[in-house]
Amino acid sequence: MSQLNKFKRYTITSALPYANGPLHIGHLAGAYLPADIFVRYLRLKKKDVVYICGSDEHGAAITIKAKKEDTTPQAIIDKYHNQIKNSFEEFGIAFDIYHRTSSAIHHDLSQEFFLNLYEKDEFIEKYSEQYFDEDYDQFLADRYITGTCPNCGFDKAYGDQCENCGASLNPTDLINPVSTLSGKAPVLRPTKHWYLPLDKYQPWLEKWIDEKEGEWKVNVFGQCRSWLKSGLQPRSMTRDLDWGIDVPLDEAKGKKLYVWMDAPIGYISATKQWAIDNDKDWKQYWKTQENPADDTCLIHFIGKDNIVFHCIIFPAILKAHGGYVLPQNVPANEFLNLEGEKLSTSRNHAVWLHEYLEEFPGKQDELRYVLTSILPETSDSEFTWKDYQARVNNELVAILGNYVNRVMILMHKFYEGKVEASGESIELNDNLLNAQIGQFYDELEQNLEAYKFRQALQNVMDIARLGNKYLTEKEPWKTIKTNPDDAREALHNCLCIIAHLATCLQPFLPRTAAKIFAMLNVEPIGFADDIKFANGHQLNAAALLFEKVEDEVIEAQIQKLLDKKQAVVATKETPIIPAKENISYESFAAMDIRTGTILAAEKVAKTKKLLKLTIDTGIDQRTVVSGIAEYYEPDAIIGKQVSILVNLEPREIKGILSQGMILMAEDSEGKLSFVSPVDALHNGSVVR
Repeated sequence: MSQLNKFKRYTITSALPYANGPLHIGHLAGAYLPADIFVRYLRLKKKDVVYICGSDEHGAAITIKAKKEDTTPQAIIDKYHNQIKNSFEEFGIAFDIYHRTSSAIHHDLSQEFFLNLYEKDEFIEKYSEQYFDEDYDQFLADRYITGTCPNCGFDKAYGDQCENCGASLNPTDLINPVSTLSGKAPVLRPTKHWYLPLDKYQPWLEKWIDEKEGEWKVNVFGQCRSWLKSGLQPRSMTRDLDWGIDVPLDEAKGKKLYVWMDAPIGYISATKQWAIDNDKDWKQYWKTQENPADDTCLIHFIGKDNIVFHCIIFPAILKAHGGYVLPQNVPANEFLNLEGEKLSTSRNHAVWLHEYLEEFPGKQDELRYVLTSILPETSDSEFTWKDYQARVNNELVAILGNYVNRVMILMHKFYEGKVEASGESIELNDNLLNAQIGQFYDELEQNLEAYKFRQALQNVMDIARLGNKYLTEKEPWKTIKTNPDDAREALHNCLCIIAHLATCLQPFLPRTAAKIFAMLNVEPIGFADDIKFANGHQLNAAALLFEKVEDEVIEAQIQKLLDKKQAVVATKETPIIPAKENISYESFAAMDIRTGTILAAEKVAKTKKLLKLTIDTGIDQRTVVSGIAEYYEPDAIIGKQVSILVNLEPREIKGILSQGMILMAEDSEGKLSFVSPVDALHNGSVVR
């Protein structure tokens, strides 16, 4: 029995994209395409569903972008909100509303949430040491600080989160923090803020999340348990910023709400606006009801970097406020890579959605198909243009499009596109075909409801494969001469298979499904509707659903990525970090840097960046954990002579005691290289 029948209505959200840049295919694969597929499926099942999203227009990311473009935060959010909204609409993401967190209704609701918690004494008010940039004379928000992650060693972690390992951080957790404004080490100064005591909610969160085991994705559940195991700490819900939602207290003049307090509330404020526009009751979609069986099913679609906010912080805020439903599921996806490298906005290494829509007009479903086929549902996956070409040509054109085209052409060739039945109508009358398609439907629904969209798409393609096999076996182009009744029956069955295909394609390839229904000359069909054609039904003309992607098109896209990379290298000035404050010779002399040889190297489990090295320092053999795994394979560096700081205070990283630091040089692209002696030296030689 379908799990959907447990709920009367559904509230579906996709992560609010930051209005500080355009969308790329990694965004689509993470939070938007999976949600859109699921929502379209719910609608086919005649469910009461509202699909919510909007632009996240607050936080440090917006002000950083404004500084880079020498403009105002308002100009930034207006520019990118419109671009993002238009891209979603043209691509075909079927939001019920795409809202903005800069709206008055959102500001009011966010402040109401804060006051509700404040008046309940849920906050801890305290002065804390916060990083301050003396050159810019301002406190630094989390995203204005970068440094080395204490968990995985990634050297570009932000003050609130490491985007490499996903760890939730505080700015003071970072090793060697640097202000993104001045490039200098910030200083700590006292400032007052209001903290949500997440530790107070840890027992409740543990119980609530434990109940999700087996229901939530393994990667989501595992991350939640990891954060809980490390122990939750109070988290500030206010910031010293000049852009955002004002903290509604007289004593908090000049302070703004933490963006991760206001952003998720954006789902609720958007629903309120949608309800106003459509004469609905927004409370039905967010508030707990008198009868728990009447509560909505809340599902957040996000990328893995947002798990902590949607599974721990936002639920704690909702619990503290009271009266709101909690998420039933948070089917977060992992990351999508591009042509063997991480997607990077800073390096322009991305397939931007607005550019794809311009360069591939009318090809939205081709991209939907390829991305759905490779969704990073439980692990990172990769998009390549060669794979895009192969999937379009070998699957969409050769399997799906070819089947529909063959059947439609034969129907027009033999019967002038008219259904000629012996009775009042035709329907699929082959018992084996009926059983097989019924099984595909069952598997399709099971996979969709388990958020296994890749497998669900294959279930649909299996219907096309079944149709091709049946058509090839029946050979109506031959039997039309020897047994015309068999030929007619075979083609009628093929028509019914096409109708099933169009029905099941609707969540995945909505434009393609609409084209097929148009050719069949029937209205779109729901999952529970009968599929039959009346005697005398006239089909419309056959039309190609897809076109082959030629080699030169793909080569142009690959070259475009290479040109972008070269342009970045050619035009980008090598970022020179300003010199640090002068130190005395004695301070420098206190550093004991020696030459050493790597004796052994291995990857640190459950990390992408870290290698565990055994180094002969000439003094001893010691273990060093180093974040160089992206650039060096363990076997390739054994025997390599390096420079090592041997008197660095030992530090435990991922349960391994690291006793020193090897010296590395970093280029403008972030690539690391060893600082090694030109000539071989005895291990233990002093570097002066």
